[in-house]
Amino acid sequence: MNSALKYQPARPLARGFLRHAVLASALLCAALPALSAQAAEPAYPSRPVKIIVGFPPGGAGDLMARLVAERLGRSLQQTFVVENRAGAGSTIGAGLVARADPDGYTLLLGVTASQTIAPSIYSNLSYDSAKAFAPVAMLATIPVALVVNPDVPAHTPKELVQVARRANPPLSFASSGIGAIPHLTAEIFQQAQGVKMLHVPFKGASPAMTELLAGRVQLMFDHLPSVLPSIRAGKLRVLGIAGAKRAEALPDVPTLGESGVEGVEVRSWFGLLAPAGTPEPIIDKLNAEIVKAFATPEARTALANMGAEPQVTTPQAFAEIIRADTAQWAAIIKKNGIKAE
Repeated sequence: MNSALKYQPARPLARGFLRHAVLASALLCAALPALSAQAAEPAYPSRPVKIIVGFPPGGAGDLMARLVAERLGRSLQQTFVVENRAGAGSTIGAGLVARADPDGYTLLLGVTASQTIAPSIYSNLSYDSAKAFAPVAMLATIPVALVVNPDVPAHTPKELVQVARRANPPLSFASSGIGAIPHLTAEIFQQAQGVKMLHVPFKGASPAMTELLAGRVQLMFDHLPSVLPSIRAGKLRVLGIAGAKRAEALPDVPTLGESGVEGVEVRSWFGLLAPAGTPEPIIDKLNAEIVKAFATPEARTALANMGAEPQVTTPQAFAEIIRADTAQWAAIIKKNGIKAE
């Protein structure tokens, strides 16, 4: 018999191959449910997204939140709803987002007050600003303007200081809440200029503006988007900008420093944040869409008309700004002895 036709027993290699094949099949079967679930997961966002803003309708924060909601809704083909949760210097709204599910469907229109001032103002803050949020992007910087009711006999910051020193009863200033930028800027102004005024806090910029326009309070430091329409309509008189540079929307209005009133420079911003633990792909997707949306001439014009100045950052750069500003405000608040009541 030809030796080439003899029976050859199975080699060990073949049996090893079968064992590997069985093992690979078992691993594939185990992975199929996860792969199937991943494939079935809808692309973000697959349902409406809430943007919570810690101020009532009509103020600068509300205006910015609605601009963001409109732009993201258009680019992502999904509904973005603004929900106003006012109170406690915008910390009530921030606290709600801090406790929300980290799935990208609840976002915060964060402001300087809620993210960098609140930790030094409130002893019982319901969230840890440094750990409770995932920064998405800083959106814009907002000049802070000093405005007075037209009945106040002052046309420059120096004249206002003189009026405040003589006033009896003292001049009253409105704010959008204890610990908010308008309040703290006025406190810094009083400390720097050696004057004493009466603080009248409100739950948001809109009711504060109503009282200022009616003349029941005399002045206010406020974000330019909130007061710009009244300035343009001649219902309020702007005396200066409380910042290091002039506002692009009011280039002829000097800073307080340029007017001889030193020591009152603040930086305020708006940004978008998500609850900590939100998946990085969602954060990156939102950031990319904001970068695209705010780069359009239409969006930049809308921001300019509001009095805001676009400054979109990466999530990492925004996180660093929050850390730096928190330290700076802590020093200012400690120096001036400011605490929430």
